[in-house]
Amino acid sequence: MTNMYSKQFGKKERVLNYACQTYQLSRPNKVGEVMSLIRQCSPQTFEQWKQWYFENAFTKSKQPIKITPEVLDELGERLYTKITEFVIPEWEEAFRTLTKEDCTEYIYNLTLNRTYDGYLREKSVINDSLAKEFPEMVFEETSPELDHAGDVDYIAKICSKAIGFQIKPITAQASFAGYKLSERMQKSFAAFEEMFGGKVFIIYSIKGEVANKEVIEQIRAEIKRLREE
Repeated sequence: MTNMYSKQFGKKERVLNYACQTYQLSRPNKVGEVMSLIRQCSPQTFEQWKQWYFENAFTKSKQPIKITPEVLDELGERLYTKITEFVIPEWEEAFRTLTKEDCTEYIYNLTLNRTYDGYLREKSVINDSLAKEFPEMVFEETSPELDHAGDVDYIAKICSKAIGFQIKPITAQASFAGYKLSERMQKSFAAFEEMFGGKVFIIYSIKGEVANKEVIEQIRAEIKRLREE
């Protein structure tokens, strides 16, 4: 479907996106749970959605604040301040000091070092955390031939079905609540569930341990559901 409402910012998009994510200015605790809100609204027009949003949106925080146009204006002003006072000077310094050696070492590090770190992290999360929580389950690395292998790192079989796991480092996102699946990943996870019957769970790891502890009970509930079907 053609996007008719989103404004394009050209080359500015990258810096705006980077700063907005870095300083967490579009998270639910700042602008509300927008996807949940728009589904509740089910708007027929953009104007209907805009009006409904400002009537019903609150920040997801301990003391929710009603979101108004002024709140969004203030976030925009904060974004501008962060970019002009922090992001631009940091990037200018990086550009001035960047060397060919930095670029070569970065490619090596990205290809070899980080891949190995990720491999060790996955093994630790599975063997030291999930396998101990669920000793009755056997965890298997996904086969490269599996259509969803790029998005699902491990599977665990329950009866004739299976659930999937994607393991991410804590640095993949600063806030669990703010993470959003891409459209491709949503389709991949849905296809996995259709094929194997079970859901795919994202595990965030820190020092080889499960960081988003609440996922353990979610997995337990899914195992129970699959066994009762």
